[in-house]
Amino acid sequence: MTVEEFKALPSPEKLGGALQALWHDARGDWAKAHEIAQQTAGRAGDRVHAYLHRKEGDEGNARYWYHQLGMNKPEVTVEEEWLGLVREFLNA
Repeated sequence: MTVEEFKALPSPEKLGGALQALWHDARGDWAKAHEIAQQTAGRAGDRVHAYLHRKEGDEGNARYWYHQLGMNKPEVTVEEEWLGLVREFLNA
């Protein structure tokens, strides 16, 4: 699936939690995206969780989650981070 096909999906329900969260985020539903990210176990859920707090502007919380992942905050825009995450999870 391409990023454009992902964006055009009418529903993400058949996708994994990380992609579901990113789909909802792209539609402006941060709360739903955050809820799904919190419920998604493992590194993928934590990675999206970090991104969502960064996008929200909660730098302290974002730093915590990036630190938990053993990484620094990405040196790209949140839009570029979203795109990178979608590409990564679509190709996983």
